[in-house]
Amino acid sequence: MAVAMVVDNWAARERMLVGIPVTERRLRVAGALTTVLEGGDGPSLVLLHGGIECGGPVWAPVISGLAETHRLIIPDLPGLGESEPVALLDAAAFAEWFAGLIRETCPEEPTLVAHSLAGSLAARFAAEHGALLRRLVICAAPAIGPYRMPLRLRVVATRFALRPSERNAERFDRFALLDLDRTREKDPGWFEGFTGYTISRAVVPHVKRTMQQLLETCTKQIPDPELRRIAIPTTLVWGRHDRMVPVSLAEGASARLGWPLQVIDGAAHAPQIEQPDAFVNALLDAGGRRSSSEHR
Repeated sequence: MAVAMVVDNWAARERMLVGIPVTERRLRVAGALTTVLEGGDGPSLVLLHGGIECGGPVWAPVISGLAETHRLIIPDLPGLGESEPVALLDAAAFAEWFAGLIRETCPEEPTLVAHSLAGSLAARFAAEHGALLRRLVICAAPAIGPYRMPLRLRVVATRFALRPSERNAERFDRFALLDLDRTREKDPGWFEGFTGYTISRAVVPHVKRTMQQLLETCTKQIPDPELRRIAIPTTLVWGRHDRMVPVSLAEGASARLGWPLQVIDGAAHAPQIEQPDAFVNALLDAGGRRSSSEHR
């Protein structure tokens, strides 16, 4: 039952971050108290989670690898994780919040890595405020091409939204991930914390409202003329077996816009969880380390 999973919200979050080299602080950004994880040393790299109730800790599997070469800034989006909500999380509110976050946390223009629904917000931000960024990496974002939400995704997402139970979380994860059982076996303790914390946040009214706002805002296609205003280097990173936002959408955007595409084998919608080493390598490649386009 969902109620049983809400017993210790903070313990589940902390379980996701055990042994991860980050500290946590809270900042007032654009009027919203925002929780931010920070760690590592080097050029600034912002990791922006997608439409997932648990917020920034979803990046835990790749933090250690990226912290070796970068200073990481990992916020919880307003209304998700432990960050306060804003009245309406649309492109304008996101831009105000994210520009404020950069001012508070980044001594220089950062590289932004944005996943899923947040990738759609990041693309719009880069088109209008690209001078605030050094580079953009978009992962599995639906709005960069013509997108129709798969029927199966609508079913599992609606079930979980209406009743955030362990069973419905598993239904959703089996669609989101290429192989749920194999992914869970890599680190059962972390995955249990991820499931528990996600469910505990999914029952909170403002989290539900924020998730609905993201779905309404971030699945609508961004016109190509707007995307072409992005003047900073932009790379796409996608799981080859993504059932939520198929890699064909990324291939089309890459062809139209000239953005390099890094495809990660053995992964679906969350390669940072399913194939963390390959995901880290793809991000380092996107920063110019080397020019490989396939990761296994």
